[in-house]
Amino acid sequence: MDHIIDTFGALFLLFGIALSGYMSERIAAAVLISYFMLAINSYLAAYSIGVFKISQWKLGPTELRLLMMVGNIFLIYRPRIYHHRYLLFDVGGVFAAIGMSLMLVVLSIQHTHTLYKLERLPKK
Repeated sequence: MDHIIDTFGALFLLFGIALSGYMSERIAAAVLISYFMLAINSYLAAYSIGVFKISQWKLGPTELRLLMMVGNIFLIYRPRIYHHRYLLFDVGGVFAAIGMSLMLVVLSIQHTHTLYKLERLPKK
């Protein structure tokens, strides 16, 4: 039940930020898709390998919420960065989507390697 609540929380959070005008819809969608794919990877690893990690690379939900709080405080004073050209959450969202996608690729390779070692085909 906790996972589905987290999923809806991420959906509503990014939907709200996109509707607020502080993040473009495409970047919000990219962040949400990256988040969901990383979550699916964690759930599959829990089922197939028996290891469930809520945090990846020392970043978990608590750290991400703290980053969002810092971003919200910064947003009060400067909603745009780089000579008022880019939205703050657009820049943060691009970094988040790239970071989560990188985590997904690395973890997918690690999990595939682990499963390969666990279920090798017998030699003939």
